[in-house]
Amino acid sequence: MDWVKQLNQALAYIEANLEGEIHLERAAQLACCSTYHFQRMFTYLAGIPLSEYIRRRRMTKAALDLQNGAKVLDVALKYSYDSPTAFNRAFRGVHGVAPSSAKEPGVQLCSFQPISFVITIKGEIALNYRIEHKEAFRIVGIHAPMEKEIERNFQTVPKLWEEIASGGILPKLLPLMNGQLSGVLGVCACGEKEDWRYWIAVASDAPSGEFDAYTIPAFTWAIFPGSGPMPGAIQELEKRIATEWLPTSGYEFADGPDVEVYFTPDPKQATFEVWVPVCKGTETK
Repeated sequence: MDWVKQLNQALAYIEANLEGEIHLERAAQLACCSTYHFQRMFTYLAGIPLSEYIRRRRMTKAALDLQNGAKVLDVALKYSYDSPTAFNRAFRGVHGVAPSSAKEPGVQLCSFQPISFVITIKGEIALNYRIEHKEAFRIVGIHAPMEKEIERNFQTVPKLWEEIASGGILPKLLPLMNGQLSGVLGVCACGEKEDWRYWIAVASDAPSGEFDAYTIPAFTWAIFPGSGPMPGAIQELEKRIATEWLPTSGYEFADGPDVEVYFTPDPKQATFEVWVPVCKGTETK
């Protein structure tokens, strides 16, 4: 599959640059998707965040260097750590011992080998979807900035939903819906050419008033319905999209926002859709 080949090219780039600076934008280009989607795909496929994988690979190589007689400070700089303190923290996080202990006889260290993806599609459970093209539409709501390393946002997004739930914001937003798209939207606006933000909003043509407005560009969307207790149900659906549907669909992730549409507010049994911006593999993104 070209898609798997592209992912492995991105991993080869990361492996070749463990001793220098790794540009996630370049890795994403090799994977033919945005930086945001590349990190999400990696996490779903590998089971760990991309930044953690890079840290494990660097600390595996660092342990070998230390055992071969290299100095701690030299090894720290080699793997892009500006201070011995930061390097010590990373090394302990992987190996459970300080870098200075790596040379001691009998010390136990961890070895994490390079990942290479080979996708096996099972498909025993149907994954429903539809493809729709939608023109640009406007949303109004609240938003928060997102970090470029997406696992750093694991606290930002839940806090924003807590603010919506406890701050009396939702009753003000719901009357602004234009009727063309019913539901509360969770939007990851994480394009390569924009500041990354997570929005909780509704589709609206009304004056935004106390809220901010954002226009979701025209895109072709792969739309997947889902239901179940949150957040597990939507996380499982997103994983299946990346690991089951995408590799054989003939589509690739386009450089656009991810949209979650929540039709029911009950987190114990939510009804929702996941909208993924897509393009054909031969199209310009």
